[in-house]
Amino acid sequence: MAVAWSGGRDSTALLHATLIEALALGAKVFALHVHHGLSPNADAWLAACEAQCARWVRRGLPVTFVSTRLVTAPAPGESVEAWARQERYRALRSMALANGASVVLLAHHRRDQADTFLLQALRGAGMAGLAGMPASVEREGITWQRPWLAKSREDIEAYVRRHRLKHIDDESNGDRRFARNRLRLDVWPALTGAFDQAETSLATAAGWAHEARSALDELAALDLSPIANERGLQVAPWLALSNPRRSNALRAWLLAHMGRPVAASLAERLLQELPAARGARWPTAGGELRLYRGLLTFEAVAPTPANTAATRETLLSVTRAGRYDLPGWAGRLHAERTSGEGVPLAWLARLELRPRVGAERFQSGLGRPPRSLKKQFQSAGVPEWERAGPLFYSGGQLVFVPGLGIDARMLGLPGQPLVRLRWEPLAAAAA
Repeated sequence: MAVAWSGGRDSTALLHATLIEALALGAKVFALHVHHGLSPNADAWLAACEAQCARWVRRGLPVTFVSTRLVTAPAPGESVEAWARQERYRALRSMALANGASVVLLAHHRRDQADTFLLQALRGAGMAGLAGMPASVEREGITWQRPWLAKSREDIEAYVRRHRLKHIDDESNGDRRFARNRLRLDVWPALTGAFDQAETSLATAAGWAHEARSALDELAALDLSPIANERGLQVAPWLALSNPRRSNALRAWLLAHMGRPVAASLAERLLQELPAARGARWPTAGGELRLYRGLLTFEAVAPTPANTAATRETLLSVTRAGRYDLPGWAGRLHAERTSGEGVPLAWLARLELRPRVGAERFQSGLGRPPRSLKKQFQSAGVPEWERAGPLFYSGGQLVFVPGLGIDARMLGLPGQPLVRLRWEPLAAAAA
C-alpha cells in the first residue's frame, strides 16, 4: 500500500504507524510526496522527507520514498486550494499505480471531517457536500482510505510526542486568505469554547449526512431505472415524480452522464424550464444538454476552431472505402463498401462540401417526392444540433446529408461498386 505524505504532523504519524504494522506483516509501503511548487520551502520539505525515509530504511522499516513535482499552475482566478487538491490527488494516483499500489492511506482525522462539514454548510452545499469525506472510496483503480477519520487531533499529537517524530510545519497554515485556515484559526477556538463537543457532534452529523446521501442515491437508481437509458432521460415519466424525487433523480442522472456534480444554478434552471420546454439546449462544462421530442441527452461538444468558416474544407476526393477527417466541419465522413443500397464510388471522386443555404431539396426514398431539408429533418426526427455537417454534392447534385443519408436520386444499380456514407461528429468520436 501507499501513504500520502506531505511531511506534516498528521501524515508523518500515519506513515510511521503504517510502517510499524507493515514491518510485522512483511508488507511494503510507499511514501508518496507531492511537490506543489507553491511554497519557497517546498524544495527543503522534499529533501527532509527523503532524508527521513532514508533514516527509517536504515532502522529496518519497509518504506520506499516516491515523489513528483507538479508542472501545472492554477489558472487566473482559480482557487489555489481547489487546484492544489485536484492536482495532488491526480499525482498521488499516478505514483501509486506506477508502483503497483492499489490502496492509498490519507491522514484526515475527526477535526478535518468537522471542518469539511462546516465549510460545505457555509457554502450552501447539498447532502453530498455535507456528507464530508468517506472513510473508504474506490476511484479509477485506487482505493482511498482514511483510517484515522474518527481519531481526534489530540490523539495524533500524543502519538507524535510519544514516538518523537519530526515533522514539517507549513507556513501557509497561518494564511487567513484560505477558508479552511480562517475556520481553524478564528472559528474553532470560539466554537469549542462555547460547545466543547462541537468537533465530535459535527463529525457525527457528517456521518448521518453520508448515510442519507447513500439512501438518496439508491432512491435515484430506483426512480431512473424505468425512465432513463443510454440514449437519455425521458422527461414525461420524470415529471410524474414528486418534486423532491424529481430533483434527486435529475442530479443523479446529470452526475452519471457528465462525470462531475453540476452547478446548483444549472440544476435549478432545468427543474424550472424542463416541464414547459419542447425543444431546448443548455450549454454546460464540456458539452451541452439537449431536449428533443421528450428526451433529455448530454452531448460532449468539441471546442469550435477559431475562424471556422475560413478553415472549412470545400472539396473532398473519395476514391476508396475509409475514413475522411474534416476538422473544419468538426466531423468525419465514413465510406463503407456495401452490397445493398449505396452510391456509386465513381461519383465521389470530386465532392463539393457546402453549408445549408435554405433552398436544398432531398429525396428520402425511391418513388417519394423531393422535399425541403427542413421538412425531411422534421419527418426523420433529426434534432437541430445533428444538422450541422456539410452537404455533399457531386456534379451539382446533392449526394449525402448528415442525419438523412444518401439522396435516393444518387443510389446506384446492383453490380456497381457501391458505398454507404456515414457522418460522425468529432465530439461523438472523442466520446
